[in-house]
Amino acid sequence: MSETKEKKGWFSRLRDGLKRSSSAISGGITDIFTKRKLDDDVIEELEELLISADLGVTTAARISANIAKTRYDKEIAPEEIRAALAEEVTAILDPVAAPFVLDESHKPHVVLVVGVNGSGKTTTIGKFAKQYRASGKKVVLAAGDTFRAAAVEQLQIWGQRTGCDVVTTKVGGDAAGLAFSALEKAKADGADLLLIDTAGRLQNKSDLMAELEKVLRVIKKLDPDAPHSCLLVLDATTGQNALNQVEIFGKVCNVTGLVMTKLDGTARGGVLVAIADKFGLPVHAIGVGEGEDDLQPFAANDFARALSGAADN
Repeated sequence: MSETKEKKGWFSRLRDGLKRSSSAISGGITDIFTKRKLDDDVIEELEELLISADLGVTTAARISANIAKTRYDKEIAPEEIRAALAEEVTAILDPVAAPFVLDESHKPHVVLVVGVNGSGKTTTIGKFAKQYRASGKKVVLAAGDTFRAAAVEQLQIWGQRTGCDVVTTKVGGDAAGLAFSALEKAKADGADLLLIDTAGRLQNKSDLMAELEKVLRVIKKLDPDAPHSCLLVLDATTGQNALNQVEIFGKVCNVTGLVMTKLDGTARGGVLVAIADKFGLPVHAIGVGEGEDDLQPFAANDFARALSGAADN
């Protein structure tokens, strides 16, 4: 399959996946801008529309003001607003769009994968494992969410599917000890990549933080620079709660990049724009489905056009 066809196929899936988010924005733009001049009332309506799509108050206000700068008191077509919105969103997302890069100076490159339960951590790990195995890399998986038997089983299935060794311990076992053993094995085996799953119990934040801090402390005994990456997996359906998760996990571990999943199940896809605007963290990949190929590197312009309902370039 050619790169152009693959890109087109993914963009179609992205547009389909973001349909619930973009329908609300695009339909709202049509309602607001049909045969109306861009005055203060219209700008306020646009701002409210963007807030309702989870772009956040600050971001929505700035985007609306920017769109109004050169168009104030002019009659403007909905298509032009959608295109202008796509431009503004692209400008926010471009600086953070950064595909995950395996650092081959580390052997292995240790990646701690964090996020609340149900965000899609284990599936994301499996998809990353599949992609790197397909490119000939040796990958080890660590089932560090020891409190959920289902998470361990899920990771073992991904291990079988992708031909990766999976390091496990008993249910309720010590996650830090498991991470240490996994790093020992990955080093001994000459693995290129170690992906460590973690628990995500936010009900008791102090317990979660203590456990993650212990994992970080223990793996540093084997490699003072590890983990080399800390990926936070966010579920788009949680909307503005995703912002709180970035703050909480950012305090515990040095989050180096984001993955956003489940964009196909929500009308809140705009939260990714709010997160990018507030935190400026690299967005490595987004997911719009459960399929193995439904996690793809994040492309700012594609996302912005799909979200705003702008016409294809």
